[in-house]
Amino acid sequence: MVLCSVMISGGTMNKKHNENNENNPFAEENSAKDELKQENELSEQTVVEGEDSQELNKIKEDFDSLNNQYVRLAADFDNYRKRQAQERESLLKYGTEEALKKLIEVLDNFERAKQSLISVDDCTKLRETFDILHKQTVDSLTKLGLEVIETQGQKFNPEFHEAVMQTQTDEFPEETIIKELQKGYKLADKVLRAALVDVAVQ
Repeated sequence: MVLCSVMISGGTMNKKHNENNENNPFAEENSAKDELKQENELSEQTVVEGEDSQELNKIKEDFDSLNNQYVRLAADFDNYRKRQAQERESLLKYGTEEALKKLIEVLDNFERAKQSLISVDDCTKLRETFDILHKQTVDSLTKLGLEVIETQGQKFNPEFHEAVMQTQTDEFPEETIIKELQKGYKLADKVLRAALVDVAVQ
């Protein structure tokens, strides 16, 4: 009898509680507030995610900009380094150009004096001294890189030879150099002075 009374009492309390909720005018308002709160939280989360996305995009743009600047600077530096290397190589290769051009005139005088001494029989000692001096000068200039341009028997090449005479002959092929009138010189692959030559023509 006591157990049944408790059960009946409990059922009666639940029923009253449900009736109170149904009759409570603030119950629906509280539910609406909870839903609104959840929507606000979702909205704030979306805003935060949007701000994070914008910040990430800005960081990416800044990175791309800095990376492009780095690539351009690296390319400019590489070009500068190549130019410096070329200028240094050119300086080492052609640095003695002007000096050699002036010394060529000295060689010309040696050549003329040598030719004038050929017919002098009583100047043997003088000729020997001259030959030694001439050889030493040529050797010194050769060490500096001076080279004589080949002419005799060569085919005329306007890059190295200047034809100041043309001789009609059948003894040599067309455009063959038959006589050197003045020596030509070059430094490495650069012509300092073209050789003056006489060229065979048919």
